Amino acid sequence: MIRLREGRVEAVVATWSGARELKVRLDEPGQGSARALAYPALVGEPAVGDRVLLNTSAVSLGLGTGGYHLVVALLDRTDTERANGDPTGPGHLVKARYTPLQAIVLGVDEEASPHRAAMAATPDLANLPVVVADLHSALPAVLIGVRASTPAGEPPLRVAYLMTDGGALPLWFSRTVDRLRPELCGTVTTGQAFGGDLEAVTVHSGLLACRAVLDADVVVVTQGPGNLGVGTPWGFSGVVVGEVVNAVAALGGHSVASLRLSDADTRERHRGISHHSRTAYGKVALAPADVVVPDGLPPALAAAVARDVAELGDRHRIVDVSTAGLADALRASPLPLSTMGRRLDEDLGYFLAAAAAGRHAAGLAAKRRH
Repeated sequence: MIRLREGRVEAVVATWSGARELKVRLDEPGQGSARALAYPALVGEPAVGDRVLLNTSAVSLGLGTGGYHLVVALLDRTDTERANGDPTGPGHLVKARYTPLQAIVLGVDEEASPHRAAMAATPDLANLPVVVADLHSALPAVLIGVRASTPAGEPPLRVAYLMTDGGALPLWFSRTVDRLRPELCGTVTTGQAFGGDLEAVTVHSGLLACRAVLDADVVVVTQGPGNLGVGTPWGFSGVVVGEVVNAVAALGGHSVASLRLSDADTRERHRGISHHSRTAYGKVALAPADVVVPDGLPPALAAAVARDVAELGDRHRIVDVSTAGLADALRASPLPLSTMGRRLDEDLGYFLAAAAAGRHAAGLAAKRRH
């Protein structure tokens, strides 16, 4: 059951695009103050003194929500007050459908959308490079790889981010995306995910929006922050990247597969190339992709990767990519790169693989541009 509690906002602690971190005193005796997260587009803009209804279920179970209670409603506001005068919007696309917090958004290709004509006039991706990765933490490293590989004197490549619904559903939860916004030409949320600059029903229509509306040179596709997994090859939300490869092929795009690899993970199934990458690309993806293998890995990791990637060679194109300069570019980034609690130099191979995928996509985009 959903665990609901009431409280009162004591402070607005931090703000980023689409989200507000709050300090809330719970009404429940003995609970004191706690961190909470509000999405103003859903519940309105919170202020000190507001009474709030909180979903406390995940925190009470110790789940990985970042330690936040989630604001369900500002209890003393009317609909009009919460929506700054207009509680209705133009859209008819329902995300998080048939849940107590379903959201109504404007789909990029529905009739009321200003982009409907552009979408209708774009039947395919025209060989647009699409980088796919199974974890949200790969996104900044891919982008760093793209930027570090754009030839001097060339205009910056336009990079779009498409978020699937395997992790967090609101894109606003991602501080990574908030920090990357100046580097992105736009964001698209697909499936049950919402909060992007553009909203799409499927990965297919989301990919087309990246070309038709955002005029992207490169698209990066990952799930949102967090993921769902039970430790089995199939029981992991990131396996959907194999289906994204199929969607890219169906639309005439060019898939670039970023490998999840590690020599730092304590779990044997994730050492070398993670079993999740091997499942997604080796069994789910039925269409070929460029599987990027970074050079310059430590010898033991390089040997493990060479062993594991051999499983994928019959189905995909194995592409060796130089990582010259990428470690320095990653270290120079102001973003706090982290995956599964490990920082850049604690799991450098993981980030080099993602950056190398970005480098390869940048090369494909440069050829396509010319």
